[in-house]
Amino acid sequence: MLDTLKSRIYQGKQFIKDIPNAPMREQFRGFPILKNIEGADLQKCVDACPTGALKLNPLSIDMGKCTFCGACKNADKSNSIDFSNYYKLASTSREKLIITEGMTPEEYEKTAVEVRKEITSVFSKSLKLRQVSAAGCNGCEMELNACSNCNFDMGRFGIDFVASPRHADGIVITGPISKNMAYALEDCYKSVPDPKIVILCGTCAISGGIYQDAEEINREFLEKYSIDLYIPGCPVHPLTFINSVLSFIKDKKR
Repeated sequence: MLDTLKSRIYQGKQFIKDIPNAPMREQFRGFPILKNIEGADLQKCVDACPTGALKLNPLSIDMGKCTFCGACKNADKSNSIDFSNYYKLASTSREKLIITEGMTPEEYEKTAVEVRKEITSVFSKSLKLRQVSAAGCNGCEMELNACSNCNFDMGRFGIDFVASPRHADGIVITGPISKNMAYALEDCYKSVPDPKIVILCGTCAISGGIYQDAEEINREFLEKYSIDLYIPGCPVHPLTFINSVLSFIKDKKR
């Protein structure tokens, strides 16, 4: 018993107390910072991007396509392209995931997530989600599992993953959506009772990522049904996911 108490004192408090303001390590590649510096060879950066996320004229990065690999930053040493450690990356609009030159994380966060009364009134107290791995690499899936561990403890906010879509308020999709998973994904969606939400989690889910041109991909689901929240990342960090969902279901003004 004494050894157990000693171990508990040694470990301290493992959970992150203030999730919305939790610090992120400096090495984390988050919100991109773009500066078109004179003399920079940005075409090298464009050629280095594995998903076509980086565009010129005007200079922009599509976070829905970006794998945050850093290849564009490493291709040119002018610091025209950099990544901050800012992790609140979600948006309710696919178009707003495109970051342009001079945009700051603070400016982005102000308008990225549209708070809707019909969402906050129903889901602000409790949100149960069914996660569907639609041919994912298991990277985002592992991070989503971590959201419920003792460190991040997503359940304290009333947000949980459930085993059955019939017990869920919405679905979280990871992976590029393969042909083999297309029917199962739609079947899962239809099994969730109304009202329900759809969240795309990770680069592969949002754009197809590095698999966007693969023959075995079937993304017709995204043409049939509306998407409520886009959460970029490769993989998505637990702090990114939890804060994204909180910003969507909690009205800060209330």
